[in-house]
Amino acid sequence: MAFDCVVRQRKNPTQHKRVVRIGCGAGFAGDRPAAALNLLLSVPDMHYLILECLAERTLALRYEAMMAGGKGYDPRISEWMSFLLPEAMKRHVCIITNMGAVDALGAQEEVLRVAKNLGISAVVSVAWELIHEKFDEGVDALGTSSSKLWQGSSTYLGAAPVVHILETSEPNVIITSRLADASLFLAPMVFELGWNWNDYEKLAQGTLAAHLLECGCQVTGGYYMHPVDENRNFSFEQLLQISLPYADVSWDGDVTIAKSEQSGGELSIATCAQQLLYEIGNPAAYITPDVVVDFRNVTFHELTINKVFAKGAIPSSQLCPEKLLCIVAKECGWKGWGEISYGGPACIKRAAAAEYLVRSWMEVAYPTVNKQILSYVIGIDSLRIHPCDEESGHRTDVVDVRLRMDGLFSSSDQALRFIHEFESLYTNGPAGGSGISTGHKKEVLLEKMQVSREEIFWQSGTRAVNVYSSKELMDQCKYTVFSKNNSFSKEFSQLESTKPDFNHEQYHHAKDIFPAPSGVKIPLYNAAHSRTGDKGNDLNFSIIPHYPPDLPRLQQVITSEWVKKIMSSFLAYDNVLWGMGNGHYDSVRGIDDRMDVEIYEVHGIKALNVVVKNVLDGGVNCSRRIDRHGKSLSDLVLCQMITLS
Repeated sequence: MAFDCVVRQRKNPTQHKRVVRIGCGAGFAGDRPAAALNLLLSVPDMHYLILECLAERTLALRYEAMMAGGKGYDPRISEWMSFLLPEAMKRHVCIITNMGAVDALGAQEEVLRVAKNLGISAVVSVAWELIHEKFDEGVDALGTSSSKLWQGSSTYLGAAPVVHILETSEPNVIITSRLADASLFLAPMVFELGWNWNDYEKLAQGTLAAHLLECGCQVTGGYYMHPVDENRNFSFEQLLQISLPYADVSWDGDVTIAKSEQSGGELSIATCAQQLLYEIGNPAAYITPDVVVDFRNVTFHELTINKVFAKGAIPSSQLCPEKLLCIVAKECGWKGWGEISYGGPACIKRAAAAEYLVRSWMEVAYPTVNKQILSYVIGIDSLRIHPCDEESGHRTDVVDVRLRMDGLFSSSDQALRFIHEFESLYTNGPAGGSGISTGHKKEVLLEKMQVSREEIFWQSGTRAVNVYSSKELMDQCKYTVFSKNNSFSKEFSQLESTKPDFNHEQYHHAKDIFPAPSGVKIPLYNAAHSRTGDKGNDLNFSIIPHYPPDLPRLQQVITSEWVKKIMSSFLAYDNVLWGMGNGHYDSVRGIDDRMDVEIYEVHGIKALNVVVKNVLDGGVNCSRRIDRHGKSLSDLVLCQMITLS
């Protein structure tokens, strides 16, 4: 039976638990199964383990793979389930994951195969979006044939499909297609705590918990440690022993974020603040399919070194979005790239010569094609992170650089020609070039559109593999996890044996924080910390004062004009190399006229959330930059010199 996405209230929802414990086992497709197993083994009474492994980039990759005859689901799902399923079954923990991507049924088949090979009786449910017949006719708003467009489309579904599965079956694993990240975590809260779809205050708090959990270790000290910032600097050993997070959410919406006892990393007001603002855009209206949330008055309270209490999320005035976000896969050209290294005296000059040659050769073959190519030197300006008043291209102390040229071309022939010309540097370029690597591929752009809930349908199904009786299953689970011949158990045992004997108290994050100095130039990182994320072609970065009362002073500096100024160097495509040659690309230099800056104040945590639109070279799926997400740009912001009043 197919269901549309119109919001319908649950009929007499039952409260199964007063508190539900939900762990995050993965925050992205490349996360670590060993860390997820560690969370399972170290945190008692876990009810659900969420593996959030699907982003826009990975969704595009799965679509490309399926169109080429490969797997439309995450190919690592067998690895993850082989690793986690035995222990999850033993502890009665339900695994929920969006590894189904664009072929959730194929993923279900794979997990059933894994369970059978492990000798485990398991129930595997699946929920996926249906492409309705009405979309097979006509032309859509983007001007593309609907039948072709909708073949590569995916809608951000809400929590309802997973709640329906939990209401109608008792699965050990739930696999979905593209659900909103927060909805994966919200679904078991709605089911277990007896919430309904109009319990907006509770849904808002549940979404707060979900958003804090969804990126895994980013809330427990991952992507946070920074040696130059004394407020964020901790040892390598502490970072090694980081814990994935979990949350205890009560029936009335109380939220406690936690990490396992005796783990490293850091869980604090500061780490929670960074994750709160990560990729949310307007904090007054964080839109999910289930509820629109206002995060402006969220506050955090440290209960222990391993637990933080979170409160203050409320529904926005919109309550729930009328339409859903749909992303559509469209071809956007052919990527061609090349890299070559130079070392020793004048290595930057030789890299400049190599770039000049490749551009000149390409200009002969395809006039005007150079405007489609970006070039930069890894180790000098590949990330464009330096203060606005400093030039990065005039250093004389560099003895090792790597030139990278990256183009987005209209045809495969152009991309291949670029590769051939780049490889010619071996015998035709300046002296000492080595380690050439090249590549090309068709790129897919994910465009976004709003669709009516009545037009989007989903379906669910459940299948089981029966192998052993309950007692035999328990014995088999124990064997699978702890067998000496099991490579996964060996990895976990090695992790356990390398744990340093450190005193937790020495890592306590409570520090004496003082106001930033007045009237003197300081790097921004002395006054604040930041994290950067992306949404399509837009950059989102936070400014979080170390000393919260410093916010009004920072607001005098962090203005739209200031942001545009520091972004000007980032957007100057004609890097230091081309200035050394015989040409200049003024047409792509400076601030993009389409760039727009929005700055939001977040009262509860005394911070700013900054959105810079149209600065990521088209977004992660087609960007020619080495940092496609723009995540390194938090350091571009923090290295700027400022003077506070």
